[in-house]
Amino acid sequence: MPLYIQVASVLRTRIQSGQWSAGEKISTLEELEREFEVARVTVRQAVDILREEGMLQARQGLGTFVSKRSHDRHWVTLATNWNSLIESLKDNVPRRLAIDRDVAPPNLASGDGNPASSYVKLRSVQYRNEEPYSVVNLHLAREVFDLNPETFKGAAALVTIDAMDEITLLEAYQTLTIGSADPEIADLLKISIGAPTVEAHCVVIDGRGIAIYVGDIIYRSESIKLQMNLLATTPLRQKKERNGFKAIGLARRKSGKA
Repeated sequence: MPLYIQVASVLRTRIQSGQWSAGEKISTLEELEREFEVARVTVRQAVDILREEGMLQARQGLGTFVSKRSHDRHWVTLATNWNSLIESLKDNVPRRLAIDRDVAPPNLASGDGNPASSYVKLRSVQYRNEEPYSVVNLHLAREVFDLNPETFKGAAALVTIDAMDEITLLEAYQTLTIGSADPEIADLLKISIGAPTVEAHCVVIDGRGIAIYVGDIIYRSESIKLQMNLLATTPLRQKKERNGFKAIGLARRKSGKA
């Protein structure tokens, strides 16, 4: 990991944690150079990254200050039912990192459905208002991808699946765990190395019992909220625990298309 990205990660943490508050002047380049024991150009590159992200503002003759704009980025409410999940994804703008065809099938736990005959792997960073908030690693059944490959390349996969009359859905669930950003994820999501993340494992099973969508989504923690209706009716069939974690079922619509 380049030194300037490591320095930027530390400075970002100071802003996000409130150590440097909105409107406050940060340390000078000379002070940061001595603190981190790196070259001046390294410090300047780190500060430039945060300026491009809108977290810092330079004032000529005065120094560099923390931006006064709000850093609350709760863009996404993690859904606990299918309809709200699809609605929350409609404005997503995925930027594809890679599309690999005929990859090995994903690891499926008991109750995850049967594997498709082949899969396409799609990797992307999801953006909202030009800000990255999640990294998606998705195994999509090849036969589903081939129904509309161009749309899958440019839109959220679940939204595309929901619009397909050819597909009937049987089950959908997601499992949430708390993690931390490794250097690659930190760089893609513009967060600090080791910053908390929310990791969602989402599986969608079609009417034949095939796992057509197996996705692992890593969210930057400050971009999401999880809201659950604690007085909602109990599901007809409780989900089994998977890998030690309880899955949240995404309630199906009465139409049978999930």
